[in-house]
Formats: sequence, C-alpha cells, structure tokens
Amino acid sequence: LKDAYYDTIFRLSVAAEFRDEDTATHIHRMSNYSALIARAMGWSAERSEEMLYASPMHDIGKIGIRDAVLLKPGKLTPEEFNEMKRHTIYGAQILSNSKEPLLQMSERIAISHHEKYDGSGYPNRMKGEDIPIEGRIVALADVFDALTTKRCYKEPWPVEKAMELIREGSGKHFDS
Repeated sequence: LKDAYYDTIFRLSVAAEFRDEDTATHIHRMSNYSALIARAMGWSAERSEEMLYASPMHDIGKIGIRDAVLLKPGKLTPEEFNEMKRHTIYGAQILSNSKEPLLQMSERIAISHHEKYDGSGYPNRMKGEDIPIEGRIVALADVFDALTTKRCYKEPWPVEKAMELIREGSGKHFDS
C-alpha cells in the first residue's frame, strides 16, 4: 500500500506537468536531491523519505498555467511571469485540507518553494525561518536541477558554476 501510495503521488506529479517533456526526469532528480539534502541536514531516514515523496508535488499547480506561458521558449513578459508565479498558489489549493502528513508537507512545499531567504521571493514574500524548512530545501534542489539540466530556453550549466551561484545566493535566495 505504501509503494502504491508513493507511486500514485509521483504519477500525479508527472500528469500535472505532462505537457513538458523533461518533467518526469526533473521530478525524479529534484526529489532525490531534496531527500539527500534533508538527510545531510540530520533528518531521520523516515522524514527524509517523506521529503522524497512530498517534493514531487512542488509544481502540481502548473496544471493551472496556460500552455502558451508554461511552454514558451524564451523570456516571459512581466504579465506572463505573474501568471507563472500563481502555480505556487494553485498547488497549495490543490493540496490543501488533507489529513495526511505527506500531503500536508507537499502543500507547504508547493506554496513556499519559490520564496527566498531575504524575502524577495513569491507568492507571499516570506523571509528567513518563516519559510517552511521543506520549502527551503526544495528551493535549493529545484534551482540546482534547473541550472544543471538543459531546458527549452537554456543549455545546462556545469555543476561547479551552479554551486558557485548557490554559494553566492546563501543568505539571500537560499538558507545559509
């Protein structure tokens, strides 16, 4: 039952982003990165496993974003970027009111994974420790994966360059 539950969560995450060719591999990578970060931070094996299975739902709200915006090659206009930012709110709405701890963690991740440690993120401009720890972890994993993989609008960065940007973002974008 546990395996079926986790498999269903992963498949729903992929279905929500089915229009994007690289979604399944991105979800696998960033969820593994998230669990590894959690474990390195001293989380228990059980809680790290919850992160592994909660984090794939981080972008579930993209199901509410128009294809013209979601799949646009190139830079988004300010209006398009405002629409894209709403995926965090849509995701939290989709996941809200669950009694299941794993889905509650998914909801916290969905709403907070684009918040920045200095308060300049979205959707709520949360700052520092006010950002749920799960969201801070997924923010790091998501950015690392986005930087180091090819996207329709960019080539992959070398790992060293990605790590340099992350270090520079410590205390600003990311929790130091």
